[in-house]
Amino acid sequence: MRKRSFAPVVRADTRLLVLGSLPGEASLEAAQYYAHPRNRFWHLMERVIDAPLVALDYPQRLDTLLAHHVGLWDAVESAQREGSLDAALREAQATDLPSLVATLPDLRAVAFNGRASEKLARPQLEQTALALIALPSSSPAHAAKSFVEKAESWDGLREFLA
Repeated sequence: MRKRSFAPVVRADTRLLVLGSLPGEASLEAAQYYAHPRNRFWHLMERVIDAPLVALDYPQRLDTLLAHHVGLWDAVESAQREGSLDAALREAQATDLPSLVATLPDLRAVAFNGRASEKLARPQLEQTALALIALPSSSPAHAAKSFVEKAESWDGLREFLA
């Protein structure tokens, strides 16, 4: 069974685009980005934008990100995958990042939430003037770094929102 990404969550004034790979099972079931309760994405972004996210419902989370000029999307349009691990991605088809980026005149940076995202997305964006930032994955499967270590890397995103 082929799994598909969600639509991008962006506005014309988006300054920072955070790219995941492909939503995991919990996210696909909930039809929400980063729905797995142990994924640290919302906690990390709460620090980056210095505004509450974790306690909000999903539509409010998206509205708050957008109000802080942060957009979301994925590097994988569709792929075969059993389970949620990026290592299980097969026959991945990349999203059309150049077309999206062309609609975002204020975009300054694209952040890759994990290696799979970076591997698929970076080649599409290398010829742009955008800052391309590799981040440790917010996924619970990426346990090589503590939350504090991840947060130190993610905190660097603040400079693109000022």
